[in-house]
Amino acid sequence: MEEKLVERLESAVARLEAISISGFRPAEGGGDAAAAAVVAALDPSIVAFEDLMGEYVGRVSAAAEKIGGQVLDATKVVAEAFAAQKQLLVMVKQTQKPDMAGLAEFLKPLNEVIVKANKMTEGRRSDFFNHLKTAADSLSALAWIAFTGKDCGMSMPIAHVEESWQMAEFYNNKILVEYKNKDPSHVEWAKALKELYVPGLRDYVKRHYPLGPVWSVTGKITVPTPAKAPKSSGPAPPPPPPASLFSSESPQSSSSRPKVGMAAVFQEINTGKPATAGLRKVTDDMKTKNRADRTGIVGAGEKESGASSRSFSKAGPPKLELQVRKWVVENQIGRKNLVIDDCDSKQSVYVFGCKDSVLQIKGKVNNITVDKCTKMGIVFTDVVAACEIVNCNGVEVQCQGSAPTISVDNTSGCQLYLSKDSLEASITTAKSSEINVLVPGAGPDDDWGEHALPQQFVHVYTDGQFVTTPVSHSGG
Repeated sequence: MEEKLVERLESAVARLEAISISGFRPAEGGGDAAAAAVVAALDPSIVAFEDLMGEYVGRVSAAAEKIGGQVLDATKVVAEAFAAQKQLLVMVKQTQKPDMAGLAEFLKPLNEVIVKANKMTEGRRSDFFNHLKTAADSLSALAWIAFTGKDCGMSMPIAHVEESWQMAEFYNNKILVEYKNKDPSHVEWAKALKELYVPGLRDYVKRHYPLGPVWSVTGKITVPTPAKAPKSSGPAPPPPPPASLFSSESPQSSSSRPKVGMAAVFQEINTGKPATAGLRKVTDDMKTKNRADRTGIVGAGEKESGASSRSFSKAGPPKLELQVRKWVVENQIGRKNLVIDDCDSKQSVYVFGCKDSVLQIKGKVNNITVDKCTKMGIVFTDVVAACEIVNCNGVEVQCQGSAPTISVDNTSGCQLYLSKDSLEASITTAKSSEINVLVPGAGPDDDWGEHALPQQFVHVYTDGQFVTTPVSHSGG
């Protein structure tokens, strides 16, 4: 350790001497680079972060080099994000604690890298989607640096790192399962990425910044860059909060996209409207148990026999084709009679961007993925690995045979119909709501039983640890 400190100090001194010899005279604020070099060389917390990058990020990068392609690209973005955090940690030593607007400006370099990582997961789902999603979701752990106090709306830095990794671990575990007996390089990458955050980053924050970053008392002040806006007689809108650091959306004009998540909540609060304004009353005939159209199955017609005059998706032309070993069903709108009947257990099915359609899969396939679909019905016989529903809204999925695993992620409204052979299926949900599972009755004439999967949980601190129990609701 002493040798490393000496090397860093010598490097910093050499840079300062080079500046002095060249006769360079920085403009206002231009001495920051030289000051940053000294801080990076001498400050124990910065030295420790460099060691963290050298050990843990280096291990992830080494595993990614063996895999190459998109996994290597995603890993380079992870390394870039950690490098950005290191620079922010150096700047913290020279900057006064900013207000909310100043914090958003301060965090811009890190936020831009996180946005870049999330863009890699958008569009058509690649074969390495789980790697890309794990890398992108994990970067939210670096937002611990935005913690400004117990009233800032964030968990404490250590807890934030752990919670952020738990979100990414959903996809990381998929990699471990998929490549367990296929390719050790992917398993090595997944394990190394986890160790980067837990224990790597978690222990670093625990040792150096358990209460958040320590800002300078006499340093410079961060001022947000003024945005060019059209002239208006009304007051200027408030600057965005630093919560954009957690956003998975790419930056664009707030007026051109609907508010989602907490942004929508804050927008409603700011309008002064009552919290219940705009909500529809649920009448008895709207309840699931009283619906006259409830049949217990997802309907599927005969195989499509010709061209249809249905509307096409703006995202691209509709597809239903076999690409090597993957059936691709894309951009189908209003097609109730889509059928795949020439399939085998070595093929997978990928359904993307479909709406108001029904797809029937006759035969056993290896994997089924339903991605970014709305009001979509899927009927399948058997699946070898898993059926995955991701980023969907209002979908119905019926298993007529067996399915060992069903996962639902980032989905609102999902009806799962299980057969007697699939009752032992493992159902995993994450960031999803309104998930109902229907199971057949004991007899052929018995009604289907409907079970709502909990989406709320209670966490109680008991005997030195948190005990989590689901919240269940009952009513007529």
